[in-house]
This record gives sequence, structure tokens and C-alpha cells, in this order.
Amino acid sequence: MHMDRPVFVFGSDLSGHHDDGAALEALRNRGAIYGNGLGLQGNSYAIPTKDKNLRPLPLAKIAEGVERFLDFAKTHPWQLFEVTPIACSRSGYKPEQVAPMFADASHNVTLPQVFKLAA
Repeated sequence: MHMDRPVFVFGSDLSGHHDDGAALEALRNRGAIYGNGLGLQGNSYAIPTKDKNLRPLPLAKIAEGVERFLDFAKTHPWQLFEVTPIACSRSGYKPEQVAPMFADASHNVTLPQVFKLAA
């Protein structure tokens, strides 16, 4: 991990097709690995929000991925993490549905403004 800038946390599909949005940014500029839709990759961290057929995952499944990420962030307190508004554009959920999943985020996790407003 690059300590000089935050880890870019983005929504992904389980197949790791980082073709657009924040996932494409992660692929082009943050070390995301095409074909890997989960976890730490370079200076990015993928949280699945869609299944392998690019259908939105149920909120409960997204919450499981968020919980895995939050556990990871807590065990890496020296690293900063910058969360994008996962699941709120191409997966079709509202910030009010996703923001509460990050309620227990540690001090080193920065949330997007739309999540702060929705909390």
C-alpha cells in the first residue's frame, strides 16, 4: 500500500470487470486488477455491489462486503481509506440505504459527502 495517499475504496462486481465509474478509475490509476472484484488491489479496495452477471447485489450482501472492509481498515490504522459512494449509481441504491453500513467506520476511513448527509 502507498502510504502517501489514501486507499481508493470502490464498488465492484464479483467478476472484477472494472469497466466504468469508480472501478475504471481504480483500474487506471489505483492498481485495481481486472478480474478481481474483491478486496485490496494496489492502492484500491473493491467492495462487491454487483454479481457476476452485473446485477445489483442485495443490500445484505453489500453490507457483508462493507463489514469485511471496515474490519480490514481497523486492522490497518496507519493507512487512510477514501470511500466512494458505492452502490449509489450503477447499482441503483440510495445513499440513505448504504450510508448506515459505514456507521462503525474507524477514524482512518473518509466517507463521501453524500453518505455524511444521509447518515
